[in-house]
Formats: sequence, structure tokens, C-alpha cells
Amino acid sequence: MRHSTASLLFALALPLSALAQAPVRYQVAFPNAVHHEAQVTVTFSEIPSGPLQVRMARSSPGRYALHEFAKNVYDVQATDSKGKALNISHPDPYGWAVTGHDGTVRFTYTLFGDRTDGTYAGIDAQHAHLNMPATLAYAQGQEQRPVEVKFDAPAGWQIATQLRPETAPNTYSAPHMQYLMDSPTSLGNQQVRTWQEQGQTIELKVLHADTDAELDAYTEQTKKVVKEAAAIFGELPKYDFGRYTFVADYLPQASGDGMEHRNSTSVTSSRSLKGADALRNLSTVSHEFFHSWNVERLRPRDLEPFDFSRANMSSNLWFAEGFTQYFGDLLLRRSGAYSTDQYAAIAVSGLVNAMLNAPGAKLYSPVHMSQQAPFVDAAVSIDPNNRGNTYLSYYIIGGANALALDLELRQKYKTDLDAFMRAMWQQHGKLQRDYAPEKPYTLADWQRVLGEVTHDTAFAGQFFRQHIAGHTLPDFTSLLAPAGMVVRKAHAGQATLGNSGLRFDNKVLTISSATFRNDALYNAGLDRGDQLLKLDGKELKDQKTFDKLLSKHKPGDVVQLEARSRGQVRTVPVTLQEDIELEVVTLEKAGQQPTPEQLAFRAAWLDSKAK
Repeated sequence: MRHSTASLLFALALPLSALAQAPVRYQVAFPNAVHHEAQVTVTFSEIPSGPLQVRMARSSPGRYALHEFAKNVYDVQATDSKGKALNISHPDPYGWAVTGHDGTVRFTYTLFGDRTDGTYAGIDAQHAHLNMPATLAYAQGQEQRPVEVKFDAPAGWQIATQLRPETAPNTYSAPHMQYLMDSPTSLGNQQVRTWQEQGQTIELKVLHADTDAELDAYTEQTKKVVKEAAAIFGELPKYDFGRYTFVADYLPQASGDGMEHRNSTSVTSSRSLKGADALRNLSTVSHEFFHSWNVERLRPRDLEPFDFSRANMSSNLWFAEGFTQYFGDLLLRRSGAYSTDQYAAIAVSGLVNAMLNAPGAKLYSPVHMSQQAPFVDAAVSIDPNNRGNTYLSYYIIGGANALALDLELRQKYKTDLDAFMRAMWQQHGKLQRDYAPEKPYTLADWQRVLGEVTHDTAFAGQFFRQHIAGHTLPDFTSLLAPAGMVVRKAHAGQATLGNSGLRFDNKVLTISSATFRNDALYNAGLDRGDQLLKLDGKELKDQKTFDKLLSKHKPGDVVQLEARSRGQVRTVPVTLQEDIELEVVTLEKAGQQPTPEQLAFRAAWLDSKAK
């Protein structure tokens, strides 16, 4: 009876146009899972005359590059309602045109999938982890129809998904294609942990090889993260169907990944649920759960709605991903998973070091870095690039600016970034319609809300121009001082050839990537692929020899370096530099005693906010 009531409410929530249309029905089976294949059949009914254009997505929500999922589709066939074979043409790499139908097309294909992560499909005899854009074909003009999916699951496999369960076994529904494509699904021997939070169900559905006790401990840590995230916004989102699912595959064959979705997250890793591995997995959980507010409901206008036919560019990923990166780590500290020293060493040091030392951060803005996502977000190319000098991830440049803004708000305005996120949530995230935000935000909205929270529109405009649309670097030394934290050189006085990547390959020291602008090697005219043969006339035959020769020098020394550059051997003078790596430590770690005011500031920033 309870299920029937939910079905009625679900139907009432659909647009009238969807109620009048026959649903698109999928059937997904795994007759050859051991060889990473699924058999997919999709039935389109009550379709108008003329060719039916069936497509595979080219991109996926949460990913911004092209992935061309059609490359893993083959054995394509189509029949009408009577089983008659239909004509299929293949007009482009990612679509098929089906003609001669009688108003029904039954479209069948084999899908290959052997990558268990948040973007692709991973199928084997043990499990199936399915990202829907990589798995399910759709038809143009049918995107607003309701959807039904039936999984023919092998014996012993259970299903983890945010899709709404129907009365028929292993059958689920979605209001339309956008919702379907945002609904990752894992099939296998699920271990389930469920609890109630603010009247809603939170569940972990996990495939893993560890003990029940280790999963229980991991669940308790996850509960604390959930509470701390809700404390920032003052509430949980109103999850569709009252449920949020962590779709988790912690298996040896999984690739490390996390992908946010409206009422779930896909988290995959080959790491275990023990010790340091569990903490790294929890870091992904923390980041992705924060996304159920920021980017899933609090959503930029330039990503709404998501277009599956092309790469989706946004100017706002520094906020959507970067601020989430900052808060994901902060939740680990507030929940007790990190100590203060761990938080400083892992989270704060990582942001500060990258922001102040990456050449690209000195040249380009967070907005610009966001716009590069179609070229860097798991994008594939074979030609070398110069991103070491021109790019810093929008995760990092956004996270570093979030850190700086939070500290500045606390010092100057008696408010904090928590309050700013709550204001953004109330104005641009909380109100939803048809499973999408009523008022997706723009860059101008972001600046306006900052001015409202600080009651200082001049400051908001200046911060936006300098740090978001511009590339002014924050003064982290001053910003972190009130929290009793120190920015210092991690290897003071140590001479180096710069910050460019070096590796020994068959006993030859090779520059592995483009040298960084103004590094010692860059200034000496050396670059990617060059081989370093001798230093001070001594052959560089292994890492130990290289380190020993460098240790005899100090920054500023000029050494003679013999190198082979694209077939030519030459000796060049190189001015050694001091190692530029930075670290952030507490005053206590630095051998000093923080003041009561610094300890109070730190506590207000880092201590638990959950009640």
C-alpha cells in the first residue's frame, strides 16, 4: 500500500506531456559478463513516422570532455513490434537511424565495459558498475518520456541505484532521460548499511573484500561526515524519494574515482577499508556528498541542462568543484577523521603549495581554468601540451581561493564561508522544479551574494575581479596567522634543478614533462625529453649519484650540465635554485605556542559544527 501511494505521488510529479507518452523501456542483461559484455535492449513505443535517431551520449554529467561512448557498442539490431528486422544506417560515429518501423522500435546492442569508475562501465563475473551515459542509448525527441529499466541480474547480485524501485523485481523508473543519465547503478553482492538522518534514509551499498567490522567502522565515519555537511547548510537537501545512496565499489579491479549525482554518488577504488586506505576513500565520500548541495542542486546556469551531445563548458567549476574540494577536506577535520596537524599537512599545504608555485596560477584566472575542463577532465589526446606552465586544476585554484576567502571573512567580517554557502543554497539551490534548480546561478549571482553576506559590495567586487576573474595570489602567510598556522619552505636551503619532473628511465635521467617557466632547467634551455648525462663532469647513472652530487651545492651555484637534446649533446651552465616546495604547519609543530586568540580562531574554523 505504501508503495502504491509513492507511485501515485511520483506520477503526479511528472509533466503532463510525460504522462501522455508511452515510457521508454530498457532491459539490461549480462549473459557474457566474464568477458565484460552486457546485452541491452531498449523499446521505443508510440513514436511518430519517419526515421528514429538513436544516439549514444558523447559526454557525461560531472565530466566535461568528450568520451564517445558509442565506441563500445556493437552487434546493433532493430525490429518492429512484430519482430520484423528494420533498416539501420550509421550516419555518424555516435548514432543510428532506424527506418521502416510501425511506431515501435526494439533496439538491441552489445555493450563492452571494462573500466569500473564513475565515467564508464565496468562488467565482469563479479559485478557490473554502470554509468548510464556509457551504457544506455537514447532517441532524439524521446528525452522527456518516462523511463523504465529492468536488470536481468545474475543470481546473488543485488542492485544499488538512486532510480525509483517499481513493484516488478529488479525494475526501476525515472521521470525522464536527464534523470536516468544521472543515475549510476551497481550490481553485485551488495553489503548494505542504512541509517536515518533528519527524517531521510542514507544508505551505503558496498561491494568490497573486507570484513563486516571494517565496513561498520567506515560507516560510522561516513555518518559523521554527513552530519557535518548538513550543519554547513543547516539542512539536508530534500532527496527524491527520501533516500540518498552511496554506490560504492571497493574492489581490486576498480579505478579510483568519485562522481556526484542528484541523490547518490558513485565511488570506486581498489583501496581497502582499512587504515590509511579507508581515510583516502572517505575523502572521496566527503567531497562527493558535499556535491549533493553544490553542483547537483546549487547549479551553474551554463551546465543546466546538461547536453549529452557535446562537451559542456562552464565558467564556474572553480566554485562547483573547487569550493567542494575545500569543504570536503574541512569536513574530514570537523568530523575528526583528520587531526589539526593532518589537516594542515594534507589539505592546507596542498592548496597553498600548488597555488603559490604553479606557473599557470600566476597567469590565468579560476574562470579561465574552469573553461579548460573539456581539454583536461579525463580528455584524451596524444600530442604534448604546455599545461604545466599554463594550467592549475579548477579543483585546486578554486579550493585555494575558498580557503583564502573563508579566512578573510572570519578576520574582517565576523562571518565565514559556511554562511556564504548557506546564502547561495537558499537563493539558488533549495528550490527545485522537475528535478532541476529553479534559479541556477551565474558569476554575477555569486558576486552579489558575497556582497550581501559581507554587507560590503565593494569588497565582493574587488575579490571577484582580483581572485576569480583575475589571478592575484592570496597572501596565505597573513591569512593563516590568526589560526596559529605558519607557511614555510619544506626544504629550506636545498639546491635543486627546479620543480620540473625528472625520472630515471633505463639508467638515464630524463626530463619527463615540459620544464616549468623560470625553473633552472627552463632557464638553461632544456625541455621535455632531454636526457641529463653528466653533472660536474660526473656521470648520472642512478638516483643516489644524482642526489649526492646535488647535495654538494647550495642554491645560486652554477654547475655544468651535459645533456642530450633531440640527438645533440651539449654542456650548458645551470644556476641551481632553492627547492620551492611549501608546507603549512601549526605553531605547535613549528616549536612555538599559539595565543588563546589564535586557538579560539582555529577552533571556530575547524571544530565540529554538528549538534
